[in-house]
Amino acid sequence: MLEVRDLHAGYGLAEVLVGTTLSVRQGTVVALIGANGAGKTTTMRAISGLIAPTGGEILLEGKPIHGLGAARVARLGVAHSPEGRKVFAPLSAEDNLILGAFPWMPRFFGFRKKAAPDLARVYDLFPKLAERRTQLAGTLSGGEQQMLAIGRALMARPKVLLLDEPSMGLAPVIVQEVFRTIARLKTEGVTMLLVEQFARAALEVADHAYVMERGRIAVEGTPAELLQDERVLAAYLG
Repeated sequence: MLEVRDLHAGYGLAEVLVGTTLSVRQGTVVALIGANGAGKTTTMRAISGLIAPTGGEILLEGKPIHGLGAARVARLGVAHSPEGRKVFAPLSAEDNLILGAFPWMPRFFGFRKKAAPDLARVYDLFPKLAERRTQLAGTLSGGEQQMLAIGRALMARPKVLLLDEPSMGLAPVIVQEVFRTIARLKTEGVTMLLVEQFARAALEVADHAYVMERGRIAVEGTPAELLQDERVLAAYLG
């Protein structure tokens, strides 16, 4: 579904990714773990078109998407739930969700009616959002904003869902709820690339995993294989 080949990207003169290569098969969850500053978020931002790669390729269903803008990448089927959530604070929770559906929405009329089945799905996943649908997104708790960010990405009906640090800043009980939702989405066949600071939790839901160091992939394998790798155990799972 998604292939990243020898990707180079960064910010200004600072190159962060120096040859990142990974792939995500349809219907699987792939975890990308590593230390802060390793390049995980930069990888996600390059895939979703928020930054332009300086080298390498990004392929969605075999077709190149590197160099396309974020709006175009979203329309092609990549939805990004970003680090830090980035909800539209002045808008209601439901309006945030409806904005997530822009890749397939009618341009002028009937969009709320057309979005109704997708809203129902998100509210089934996150009942709290149904209770808060008219509340301004900026007044939601951190956990509710994270649910909103994931729900907004799902509203795009993505081929690939990018989840960047979904547990960041959340209480342990909310982290458990978020990962239960990720596990449920996995059973529904949603293809996901997951960046997560809690490596062990990420490996529990992943089918395959990559360990990133200094802008490139250092180790890859199944969760079972990584759980037996002494380097991974010492650095990320100790």
